[in-house]
Amino acid sequence: MARIYLTDTTLRDGSHTVSHQFSPDDVTKVAKALDDAGIDLIEIGHGDGLTGSTINYGFSDYKELDVIRAAAGVVKRAKVTVLLIPGIGSVEDLEEAVHAGATAVRVATHVTEADVAEQHIKAAKKMGLWTVGFLMMAHMADAERVLQEAKKMESYGADVVYCTDSAGAMLPADVTEKISLLKANLSIPIGFHSHNNLGLAIANSVAAVDAGATYIDGSLSGLGAGAGNTPTDTLVAVFNRMGLEHGADLYKTMDASTEALAPVLLAKGVTAQTNLDALICGYAGVYSSFMLHARRAAVRFGVDLRDILIELGRRRAVGGQEDWIIEVANEIAQNKVK
Repeated sequence: MARIYLTDTTLRDGSHTVSHQFSPDDVTKVAKALDDAGIDLIEIGHGDGLTGSTINYGFSDYKELDVIRAAAGVVKRAKVTVLLIPGIGSVEDLEEAVHAGATAVRVATHVTEADVAEQHIKAAKKMGLWTVGFLMMAHMADAERVLQEAKKMESYGADVVYCTDSAGAMLPADVTEKISLLKANLSIPIGFHSHNNLGLAIANSVAAVDAGATYIDGSLSGLGAGAGNTPTDTLVAVFNRMGLEHGADLYKTMDASTEALAPVLLAKGVTAQTNLDALICGYAGVYSSFMLHARRAAVRFGVDLRDILIELGRRRAVGGQEDWIIEVANEIAQNKVK
């Protein structure tokens, strides 16, 4: 199966959760952590895209270009990405974003209005940007209409076209139908962006990959509008379990949530939703009741809790074998010394 490319939208879609108040300092911390984790594209800016800071969509206290510069200053390998919605942002706004350090853009339209993106996609390509066509509210059109609009974006020069479940309204069967048709009829890669309003963001992302999508969106701890986006941390764990090729490191992605994002959110009175303890238990395949014992053993032996649980899963530990937790933690500690 083809390599999967991950776009993290914590610092753009996730900004809805904090009323678009990520500061340049916040962006520096989170963007650096995401880049270190191996995320391919890191989306930055107001939740409604370039120049979205208005009375209609909510004002940010921080200058948009300063936020982009903050990300560009620490990101070494990922594409610093911005969202442009024609009618909110303009080609001129995009030019300023490029000067500030943006290297990719997602040009977003309603699913039936791809034609309004022609000018912006063509201009973005002339600027040398990696350019994504982003068809929003894709649940509102049937598969044939989504394909019709996607072909327009392909013809304008888009490098990728996205089927975007903006309302979190799609079921896995809907995703499979739409992505499969796009995959069969386009010559460029297909992407998928999901919201978790029906609790199906991970399932829909998996369905998208199975149907041929190679660009998948997430956000740390699922931060985003409505019920949030597909959690990037969980997505990486699931893709690892599926044996898919991608560039993200699971531990570093989890740490980006707990060590970079969580303190930023806490300072704004927001608590991250994703339970990463539960995530690692599921990833390892062990009883959740092992968590408390493993946490104590991790502290006692100075080792990573996750390593303990994963090794217990490899050994297929079950209830009644809690004594293995100490044994495993000790072995990991001894191996660190060697």
